[in-house]
Amino acid sequence: MFEPKIVAFFCNWCTYTAADLAGVSRMKYSPNVRIIRVMCSGRIDPELIVKAFEKGADGVIIGGCHPGDCHYQNGNHKTLRRYKLLKGLVEQFDIEWERLRLEWISASEGEKVQRVSNEFTEQIRVLGPIQMKGGRVVHG
Repeated sequence: MFEPKIVAFFCNWCTYTAADLAGVSRMKYSPNVRIIRVMCSGRIDPELIVKAFEKGADGVIIGGCHPGDCHYQNGNHKTLRRYKLLKGLVEQFDIEWERLRLEWISASEGEKVQRVSNEFTEQIRVLGPIQMKGGRVVHG
């Protein structure tokens, strides 16, 4: 059975802390998700997302503080603007935009990290491995 590789870029102050809470609380979530801690979701360069797919990720999650709660004031507003652009960008690389997900998760929402990780893993499992389209990206 296909087991997807998912890369998650989580902001240090909220989503990463929520993932830590989920772990400390012994909440079980998909081991397919590999978390990369970033100081702020607004600091995630679109090139990192493309590189994650290029290096074998079947899906990418971006996790940040809820709008209005960013420790760097407007980092998550930058993230939202970039996410909208990234959806189109990944499609230019013949990758379905559904393989990219943005979630606002506060430090106290460990159960949301669990739910999002499990839902997204299942969604990517249904999509299957990234297929060759137009001679570009292929995994699996």
